[in-house]
Amino acid sequence: MTTTAPTTDSFAVRLSTYQNRLHAVLPGLLAAGDSELCDADARSQLARLFEACEYSLMNGGKRVRPALVYATAEALSASVSDRALDICAGALEMIHAYSLVHDDLPAMDNDDLRRGKPTCHIAFDEATAILVGDGLQSRAFELLTSLPLAAECSLRIIRLVAAASGPRGMVGGQAIDLAAINQQINLQQLQTMHQLKTGALIRSAIGIAALACGASDDQRRSLDTYGAAIGLAFQVQDDILDIESSTETLGKTQGADIALNKPTFPAFLGLDGAKQLARQLHEQALAALSDFDHSAESLRLLASYIIERRH
Repeated sequence: MTTTAPTTDSFAVRLSTYQNRLHAVLPGLLAAGDSELCDADARSQLARLFEACEYSLMNGGKRVRPALVYATAEALSASVSDRALDICAGALEMIHAYSLVHDDLPAMDNDDLRRGKPTCHIAFDEATAILVGDGLQSRAFELLTSLPLAAECSLRIIRLVAAASGPRGMVGGQAIDLAAINQQINLQQLQTMHQLKTGALIRSAIGIAALACGASDDQRRSLDTYGAAIGLAFQVQDDILDIESSTETLGKTQGADIALNKPTFPAFLGLDGAKQLARQLHEQALAALSDFDHSAESLRLLASYIIERRH
């Protein structure tokens, strides 16, 4: 099967379909309102926390991780319940949203804008933003325990998400990122940082969908190779956009990495070199899908979208 990059012209429609599906189920998955863990109706007392959670969770975004869940299921042409896929997609988006809320805090990246709107700690307050992150993460794992799948499969999915989002994955990558400010690191260390900070959760989106769909070991290996490539490509493109795009287009502060003296791929490779790396990773991703038929077209289009996006 050819690995020629497909056009992304039609992908906007597919991505919009995934986004609309997620937006329709997210409020119900968050389950804002009362708590069964107290005697009285706590709805009014929890209202501000849930308002802040919804503000951060429903604040737009590309929804790449949920899109990968849905597109992977399409690629495998498997019979799996919509509920299982929606839970996987919603849980990952909650974890991603929590990570952004915490990343934006003054003690971390200290950003005022996220997706063109005030960040959670600006719109509410810093303490509430911390609690929003804690709450979204906890709710994500609570959701994953309700997957309508065999217990062993659910456990493997939970373990994969926990590893990808924890200290050996996303959180570890963020720790490396903070430690690297104003420090000299090499290109391999930069790659490791972003494989954990950005790539791990992207890979897990594909991995948990493959588990839910009962993919074979060979299929899962190929999909993981694809995920590793697009996960790193996503960050390379982010570094490029931090230089080339505007604050209005990005929906967050342009040039923030440069201002914080963070190591980036363009800083190591130059802008042209970073673009070449993104193209190479894109080719690796397409090659990993060579054994998949037209059902994997959304995954191919998504790989192209990642390195062609402008925000």
